[in-house]
Amino acid sequence: MVNNGYDKALAAQALAQGADLVTFGRPFIANPDLVERLRQDAPLNAVDFSTLYGGGASGYTDYPALSA
Repeated sequence: MVNNGYDKALAAQALAQGADLVTFGRPFIANPDLVERLRQDAPLNAVDFSTLYGGGASGYTDYPALSA
C-alpha cells in the first residue's frame, strides 16, 4: 500500500511496479467525486489548506463537484 501525493498517472505507475493499493487522502477532501474525475481524466480541485483541521464550515461541503 502506498500513499502521499499520488495523482492518476503516479498511481498507475505504482500499481504497475507492484503496489497492491494506492490511497488518496487529500484529493478526496477537495474532490468528493474523485473516482468519477479520475475516470474522466477531469481536473482536480486543489485542496484549500486553510480550511483543514477545523475552524468553521468552509472546506467540508463547498468544493465544486464535476459538472454533469
